[in-house]
Amino acid sequence: MTSTPHQTVQLPLYQLAHGRAGDKGNTSNISVIAWDPACFDLLVAQATEEKVAEWFGYRHPTKVTRYVLPKLHAMNFVLEGILDGGVNDALNLDTHGKGLSFWMMDMPIVVPQALAEKLTVKEYSQPA
Repeated sequence: MTSTPHQTVQLPLYQLAHGRAGDKGNTSNISVIAWDPACFDLLVAQATEEKVAEWFGYRHPTKVTRYVLPKLHAMNFVLEGILDGGVNDALNLDTHGKGLSFWMMDMPIVVPQALAEKLTVKEYSQPA
């Protein structure tokens, strides 16, 4: 199948990048690191502070700040007020917010079809 330059598909963020979460008090930070430099501009354009705040809207962040690290093809998002009070106050099971990076990795990103064909995650083969 040949794609035209204007065809796009929607992929989960994890097909373009990986992430890691950390915490300090009631604040979580989530790193997003592109698997391939070719993905970085798409990530910067689409994983904005506003979109991330909307994606985590159910957790009611009070502020989202994005730090772009172009030499690393990465971004770091700081989400304030998202951990239900932090480790000592939260009653949820993930008081450190480590699972938040997994939720971030599911955020949809619109990708040109030609790039998507290069990025598609391949399934592991079954042992014989």
